Amino acid sequence: MVDKYIKGIAGFFILLSLLLAHYINPNWLWFTVFIGANLLQSAFTNWCMLGIILKKLGVK
Repeated sequence: MVDKYIKGIAGFFILLSLLLAHYINPNWLWFTVFIGANLLQSAFTNWCMLGIILKKLGVK
């Protein structure tokens, strides 16, 4: 269940950062890079800060 939340939240933040980059400032694309880098490192290390936070909030 945590994986679904992580994918949903990551997808939302990516779309949000693209909208912000288009309408506000292109520097918001760095937020997209940050999200992608975190997803990539979690694929190799099996460690995700968002997963830890969601588990502490009681998501199963």
